[in-house]
This record gives sequence, C-alpha cells and structure tokens, in this order.
Amino acid sequence: MWFFARDPIRDFPFESVAPQEPPLQPGGPWQLHRGRRKATGEPVSLFVYDVKPNSEEHTQLAKAAFKHLKTLRHPNILSYIDGLETEKCLHVVTEPVVPLRAYLESRGEAKGLSELEISWGLHQIVKALSFLVNDCHLIHNNVCAAAVFVDRAGEWKLGGLDYMCSAVGDSAVPQKGVPELEKYDPPELTENSKALGEKWSADMWRLGCLIWEVFNGPLSRSSSLRSLGKIPKSLVPHYCELVGANPKLRPNPAKFLQNCCGPGGFMDNHFVETNLFLEEIQIKEPAERQKFFQELSTHLDTFPEDFCRHKVLPQLLTAFEFGSAGAVILTPLFKVGKFLNAQEYQQKIIPVIVKMFSSPDRAMRIRLLQQMEQFIQYLNEPTVNTQIFPHVVHGFLDTNPAIREQTVKSMLLLAPKLNENNLNVELMKHFARLQARDDQGPIRCNTTVCLGKIGPYLNASTRKNVLISAFSRATKDPFAPSRVAGVLGFSATHNFFSMSDCAFKILPVLCTLTMDPEKSVRDQ
Repeated sequence: MWFFARDPIRDFPFESVAPQEPPLQPGGPWQLHRGRRKATGEPVSLFVYDVKPNSEEHTQLAKAAFKHLKTLRHPNILSYIDGLETEKCLHVVTEPVVPLRAYLESRGEAKGLSELEISWGLHQIVKALSFLVNDCHLIHNNVCAAAVFVDRAGEWKLGGLDYMCSAVGDSAVPQKGVPELEKYDPPELTENSKALGEKWSADMWRLGCLIWEVFNGPLSRSSSLRSLGKIPKSLVPHYCELVGANPKLRPNPAKFLQNCCGPGGFMDNHFVETNLFLEEIQIKEPAERQKFFQELSTHLDTFPEDFCRHKVLPQLLTAFEFGSAGAVILTPLFKVGKFLNAQEYQQKIIPVIVKMFSSPDRAMRIRLLQQMEQFIQYLNEPTVNTQIFPHVVHGFLDTNPAIREQTVKSMLLLAPKLNENNLNVELMKHFARLQARDDQGPIRCNTTVCLGKIGPYLNASTRKNVLISAFSRATKDPFAPSRVAGVLGFSATHNFFSMSDCAFKILPVLCTLTMDPEKSVRDQ
C-alpha cells in the first residue's frame, strides 16, 4: 500500500495572486507577494523565504524573523496573521502592505508625500522602536527604508526583524553579510566596540538614515548624511542628534518622540493629534469625543484620502453604532463619503443613514434633511419608500417649524424616487394640510413652491385634481410670498392644463390678483 504525504503549501489557507515584488532588501532572503485568503478572497501580504542549499545562516535568520513577528504584537509592527514552516520554505502572512520605498515612488509620481503624512509615519516607527528597546529590551539592528511597510490606510509598520537581538547580556549581534546594509551602520561599530553608547544608540543612528532617505531618496553612502537636503527645518535639530558621532548623545526613542511632539516640533500638528486621539478614542470621555468630531471636519480636507477612508470612516461608523456621537458625526461622515465609490457607499454609509432617519433626535433629523443632497443619489427607490419616507413624513407634523420647513424642501430630492401611493396620496395629503393650516407663512409658501417643482412627477389624475386647487388656495394666502408662489406654480405647470381649465378655472383667479395690494404679486 502506498502512502502519499499531503502538500502543506496546497493546504495552506492563503495563496499568492500576483507575481513577486522586487527583493525587499538587496541580498535579503524574503520575497513579498500580494496574496489572499482562499475562503473569502480577503487581501493579505505573503512574505516567502525559499530554503536554498548551503544557506543555513540565512535560514536561521529567516526563522528568527518568523518567530519575532509571530510573538511581537504592537500596532506599529507588521501584523502577523498566519504562517507556514516546512523544510523547503517559510511563509508569513500579514495585513496587506507595500514596501515604503515602493509607496514613496508611487506617491512621488503624483504629488509626493506631505509632511503631515511623513510626520505621522515617523512617529509610528519611533514608537515601534521605543516598544522594542524599552519594553522588550530588544535591538532591531536593521532600521532602514527596506524594513518599513505601509498599509492601505497609509500607516507605517516596522518589519525586517531578521537581525534583531537582545539588548541585555552579552548576546551576539547577528552578522548581516550584506554589503548594501553596511552604509546604515553607525561609525562606532567600525571600531568593533559594543560597549560604546546606550543600547538604543545604533538603532537611533539608523533612524536618522531612514529620515534622510524619506526626504532625499536612497542613501548611497553614510557620508551623505552630513547634507540635510530636503529635511524640514523643524526636524533638523532632532535629526542632527541622531546622526551625531557620539553615540551616548543619541536620545532614547521615547525622548525623541517627546522632543518632536513639543511646541513647534515636526510632529506638533493636527494630523498627529488626530491619530493619537483615534488610538485612544474608546477610553475618552463622551464630551471629549463630541468635541473631537465637531472639530474633525475642518481638518479632513488636509488629510490623506486613504487615511480618511480606512481609519477615520471605521471610527465614525463605530462611534455611531456603539457610542452616543449623534448628529455631530454627520458632517465628517459625508466628507469622507466623497472618497468612496458607489458600491462602498452603499455598503458602509447607506445603512447608517437609514438607521439615523429612524432616530428621535431632532438635531440628527434636521442635519440629515439639510445634507440630503450629498447622499440622495446613492439611495434606491425601495429603500426610500420603505425605510426613509415613512420616517421623513413625521417631520410634517413636528412642532418645530425648522424641521417642518426642511422636510418640505427635502421632497424636491425624494419625489423622483417615491412610488405611486407615497407621492400621489400620502405626500399630497400632508401638503394640503400644511398649505391650509400651517401657522408659518414661509412654510405655506415653500409647500406651494415645492408642489410646482414636483408637478412633473405626479400622475395625470393627481395633477388635474390637486394642482389648480392648491395654487388657487395659495393666491388667497395672507402671506404675500405665498400668493407669488401660487402664480409661479401656475406658470411652471401650465402645460399640464387643458384650454378649458385655463379659461374657466385659472384665468379668473389670476385676474383678481391684478388688483393685489402687494406690487410683487401684481408684477407676477
């Protein structure tokens, strides 16, 4: 009897869907592939290491990186999802990311990365280094552009953990054996003296190299670090601390962050503050969250689109679903909604809007009505008739005149999507009551104006029975603008009336208005 071994790669729940990217590091062992989960199609990144003959040293480094990535959990370190280790290869599955270099090149072809984005990206990498050295007592030993990755929200993640070592004791520093990485080594390493400087000194020198590369492109030789190039003035003093010859003067990552976030510092801006607030939003007081969402809209226009779609939007949806954010999230929600395609809008925004319309919160309802123009195009007819309109019509009966008036105005947008009964029966019933009984002249006037504009959507029977009597009633209104609206309504819908109706029903009404005490009415 023959027994066949199962192929672990074939059984692995993830697969590559695109050709491999260029090598992550010159001479480096890992290849990055775009991948997906076989069951759901969810996008992931696949880091693949193929075991080659006589490469035991590289294989041990790759296995160490695998282990570190699996055990280190931090928001600013590559997020491990799954992994596979066989005699022939190693597979590491992470959140979908692209190498920082490729990201910078792709953005450089457009308008480049803004200083806001870079300030937050560097903040994340320094925070990851602070976690490693201060909390885990580890030295990364490989900080450079090739060890940084960017997710779909534009968040920077630290990877490249192959050469990591302990910061305590006398553990040996892994030998890289890659000439291309030597330019990132601090000057004290060439003297072969590990005792010099603090445990973080070498990583902070390499952070200085990363900062230089982000602003000036690939670093060809370490002597180029003396030339500042495009490094912003507010970052220069802190950068100079990192690439100083004396390793003892290089700051701890936590201290570097504190310095850069101080008043006037490179990381002292609304983008970094917004991100820091979002990281702790669950533990903030309700009043703090309300204030944050109120101020968010003014800054969204300066924030990157990917950040708005993939980081701000989920927080807005969560705040509505599980918090008490209320109407204050509407303005930022609709601003972010402009970045979504039609399918994404239907999936993410429309369910929230539908739920909001059923809210008893008056501020929420009036804000929705005022901003309906921004989302009406994404509402389909069944949704409007069964889930939106039944809630909106309550606004006609509201004791607040502002809500009644805004409800009338919203019908201009909803009318084309209403079904036969809602448009020709329900809506006409409410309009008749408002026109005849509402104590606010402007509301009676707007009802008449709206009726004239939605006339083309009414069926022939409704137009014949409703329009002439409604406009005639408006011409007798004590509020002069309502009388004007009645005349204009006749004018806008005249092609729907027969010659007989014009002669016997409309002209007699209009003739009496030629003697109206208000000149604006007589002019019309």
